Amino acid sequence: MAAGYLEILRARHAARLLAGTLVGRLPCATAAIAIVLFVRAEGGTYSLAGALAAVYGIANAVGQPLLGRLVDLYGQPRVQLPAALASALAMAVFAVAGTGALPVAHAAVAAAGLFTPPLEGGLRALWPSVLRREDQVHTAYAMDAVAQEVMFTVGPLLVTLCMSLWSAQAALLVLNAVGVLGALSVVVSPPSRGWRSAPREAHWLGALRSPGLLVLLGAFLFVGVALGSITVASVPYADDHGGDVVYGWLNAALGLGALVGGAVYGARRWEGVPERRLRVLVAFLAVCYLPLMLMPGVVAMVALTALAGVFLAPALACAFVIVDRHAPRGTVTEAFSWLVTMFTVGMSVGTGLAGPVVQAGGALWGYAVPGAAGAVSLVVLLVTGRVLAAPGGSAVVAASSENDPNRAAEPRFSSGDRA
Repeated sequence: MAAGYLEILRARHAARLLAGTLVGRLPCATAAIAIVLFVRAEGGTYSLAGALAAVYGIANAVGQPLLGRLVDLYGQPRVQLPAALASALAMAVFAVAGTGALPVAHAAVAAAGLFTPPLEGGLRALWPSVLRREDQVHTAYAMDAVAQEVMFTVGPLLVTLCMSLWSAQAALLVLNAVGVLGALSVVVSPPSRGWRSAPREAHWLGALRSPGLLVLLGAFLFVGVALGSITVASVPYADDHGGDVVYGWLNAALGLGALVGGAVYGARRWEGVPERRLRVLVAFLAVCYLPLMLMPGVVAMVALTALAGVFLAPALACAFVIVDRHAPRGTVTEAFSWLVTMFTVGMSVGTGLAGPVVQAGGALWGYAVPGAAGAVSLVVLLVTGRVLAAPGGSAVVAASSENDPNRAAEPRFSSGDRA
């Protein structure tokens, strides 16, 4: 398993791009908890903290595909770094101004979310030019999904560490400054500076004109709903079985399961059509949500929660491959950013949906939501199987004098992007 990942990391620029992207996404990974803790430190209410965190999340969901389209049009350095600086500056305004002037606080948080650079989609657009071999790119997608789970696990710990050493205000400032350094590390790298999107057809829908991509986005909207609902359903269970410590273990188990599943999935080379494999992975994902309704003792519940997360990272890694197959030429960064957006929106919907369900029926019905959402996601993939079976951007053969001095034709990925 380690050999496959080491082969990827030994490729020139690969480790730098992965590390820079993860560090650059640190502000996004920690935004919700950092905002909530800062508002509470300022004496604000939980309602205000939740509202500001929601504003950030909505603005981020809107900004990712828009900035992704700009990256496809103008290149990574001209978009990613200015966006990172604007986002960090807006969060600094929020940290300095505090919650005294609510319009300023809401505007600053909204700007910070809107200008969050699409580093995640940008990295996935770079992998084909950095790694060349298609099987290596697929492994990199899996490694990418695993690394995201690590970041979203470590990120909240860094927030609490900064708070214990300095303050909630310092946590906002330091983490966003570090995020800018991560983005800078990516955009000054040769692959990022040399990357150019393939020629694209002018169309106001951009990546969304691909039927296959729309199907994928619809399916992962419900995967996001499942994940968001679990975090809410776990609250009443934890309250009845030990409180915050148990809640922390449940969330950690979910991330650990995804990490292990993604690591195992990426360690082997998969044959066959990824669209068919995604249906199998989502089916397992939905089935593994159902045992949560048993609500056994804490140790068994932690194990079941870890099992519920096992197929999440593999499903995401497989989805990345399918996005590349279906994205219209010249829209690859935007297409990956749309997947991030829909997944994020789904998590928000799941959180909002599970609240009233838990209020009415307790943890049992709360844990029924992820199973139902996973089933709907699977139904979407099954019903639209023919659409996914016809990639809109199937692999092409392109001649490029930059990649081949003799102008020999070479197989390319569907994105058509090159360094």
